Amino acid sequence: MFDKMQRIGILDAEGKLTTGEYTKLENKPYMPLSIDRLPSEKENTIQISMAHNYIQNGDVMADPDMEIRIYPELKAVEALTYQQDGLGIYQQVYPEPGMVNLRRKRELNKFLNSWLSNLIKQGFRVTA
Repeated sequence: MFDKMQRIGILDAEGKLTTGEYTKLENKPYMPLSIDRLPSEKENTIQISMAHNYIQNGDVMADPDMEIRIYPELKAVEALTYQQDGLGIYQQVYPEPGMVNLRRKRELNKFLNSWLSNLIKQGFRVTA
């Protein structure tokens, strides 16, 4: 997944975030992709939110929104959360400190891997 984030241009060769604090990638006819830098909960990591959003009755709806942790030194990425507002879904890999849901971790990482592949196929790319 790390390499796919590099192909999209979210990460550089060293694994540093290229998008700053906030970036919105437009690629018609697809929904825009928003990337927000979040406070990192672990040392030597980067944490981001990646989301497609739409407006429903004046509310911003996630379709989906994922929080992702990046480990630049390890060249690794892991999904932390998944949110799909239209379906009322919110899932966490780490539901409380010191606890991990391994099944959810596998599921969300599998989804993130597929989503990144789709973003590449759809032509999403960070540009200067």
